[in-house]
Amino acid sequence: MKTSEQLDHLLKMRAEARMGGGRKRIDKQHSLGRMTARERIDLLLDNGSFEEFDMFKTHRCTDFSMQEKKYLGDGVVTGYGTIDGRLVYVFAQDFTVLGGSLSETFAEKICKIMDLAMKNGAPVIGLNDSGGARIQEGIESLAGYSDIFLRNVMASGVIPQISAIFGPCAGGAVYSPALTDFIVMVQDNSYMFLTGPKVVKSVTHEDVTVEALGGASMHTTKSGVTDYAASSGTDAIEYVKKLLSYLPQNNLEAPPIVPTEDSPERHSEELNAIIPENPNAAYDMKGVILSTVDDGDFFEIKENFAPNLIVGFARYNGMSVGIVANQPNYLSGVLDIDSSIRFCDCFNIPVVTFVDVPGFLPGTAQEYGGVIRNGAKMLYAYAEATVPKVTIITRKAYGGAYCVMSSKHLRGDINYAWPSAEIAVMGAKGAVEVLYGREAEKVEDKAAFLAEKEQEYQDAVANPYVAAQRGYIDDIIEPGRTRFRIIKALGVLKNKRDSNPMKKHGNIPL
Repeated sequence: MKTSEQLDHLLKMRAEARMGGGRKRIDKQHSLGRMTARERIDLLLDNGSFEEFDMFKTHRCTDFSMQEKKYLGDGVVTGYGTIDGRLVYVFAQDFTVLGGSLSETFAEKICKIMDLAMKNGAPVIGLNDSGGARIQEGIESLAGYSDIFLRNVMASGVIPQISAIFGPCAGGAVYSPALTDFIVMVQDNSYMFLTGPKVVKSVTHEDVTVEALGGASMHTTKSGVTDYAASSGTDAIEYVKKLLSYLPQNNLEAPPIVPTEDSPERHSEELNAIIPENPNAAYDMKGVILSTVDDGDFFEIKENFAPNLIVGFARYNGMSVGIVANQPNYLSGVLDIDSSIRFCDCFNIPVVTFVDVPGFLPGTAQEYGGVIRNGAKMLYAYAEATVPKVTIITRKAYGGAYCVMSSKHLRGDINYAWPSAEIAVMGAKGAVEVLYGREAEKVEDKAAFLAEKEQEYQDAVANPYVAAQRGYIDDIIEPGRTRFRIIKALGVLKNKRDSNPMKKHGNIPL
């Protein structure tokens, strides 16, 4: 074969590989409102940066006439490129090829780029759109999934791993995304479950739709499996790109610094009046966050799951931070936030905590649901974290909830309180009922007696000054100066070094 013929043959093979399962199946994908695997990669990566691996790889199966159903690339597009000039590795499952089902060689392609990502210290992004294991291959496909799972676990805490779900993700296919750091789904167009509606009906006799069983809305509001329900495929990819902008490439790097014109000394006068006079009245903690972060830009994670707690990323004077905050606008209660704190600790991202929590939600539903175990997870995560930790108590910090929310006693580095802070074992009303309940029964004007004792308790205990006297609070600050004080704190902590005892690993309560 002449050189020109060889080149023509190569170009023909490349064109064939780029067509995936063929024009008819590509058109079907588009008719469902979904992009193809390659279109998603093009949208995700910087223009012209994608370098593909294993374009010509095909499966080896000969059972069930599979030798007649071979496609170049075997249903997954893999390689590397850049996002905003930063290296990332990516795989995109191609539903037009045998439903994006995973084969032995399909898994080999994914494992190759995951290994390279680990060696080169760069994030891995998985664009998932697969019908699950390729049934014709049996154990080979299951072995392939297990090989991927192992790499997900080995990469955890070493490089960021992000999963975007664009179509079906069922059975064993859900475990790889579940092992990654963040999951994005597309509203009305993607789903995740272990067993589908037909199996559910046959086993439990429940009638349930695909969307109700494993759609984006369910997973962002009820299960908490998914971090964001995107309005479209394009929205999902933009979310992934913005998320990456807050993250370092790997666990040995610091997060990227993004210059800002927002002055570190900007004063937020509105914060001086944001706390209501009524200690039981609600206010929006997001207002506090938006008033203090760079350019009012807060990237929230799991916005619709457990809304009594706010988690996300932001920047202070260009420095990336993770934010954890109680939300007084919603019922306070125990929340499993250990994953957000532990992620930040893995990747050298400081944690800023805003506290206004009256305690853990009481009742049988909470106790039966494992409030002790889940509260212990949160406590463990804060205590274990060695990254800079800055805490602001805006109002209530009662009981065990005070301890858990990045208190000084859990190695909080710099802990501030607003003058409105109430730090005590419990609220004044509850405390007085315990301390003076019997005595009050003997008094003629019980209400006046209890009101007087509540005020005494408030003055003596439920304020920030007692904690400040003992050094548990480093300073009581003007609310309007919170941004400036956080930035100063993060600056002095930027070279912080802390460590945990040598051990194989801790035994976090699961």
